[in-house]
Amino acid sequence: MLSLRMSDEDERLIRNFARYNQLTVSEFLRMAALERIENEYDLQILREYENLKEAGELKLYGHEEVWEDQ
Repeated sequence: MLSLRMSDEDERLIRNFARYNQLTVSEFLRMAALERIENEYDLQILREYENLKEAGELKLYGHEEVWEDQ
């Protein structure tokens, strides 16, 4: 169980948004938190990719090369 402190205005906004989307507040907050975590993970993967590419440590293959290995 979690407990959150927020202003009345924020609570009203969240409740209205959840209701509008036919979700409970718990469902909405759970989905929002998990989506945020997923976005952060995706950003981390993108940064790793860009660092490898910049360092010249990334090898990219065209679709022809991939199919040749099959």
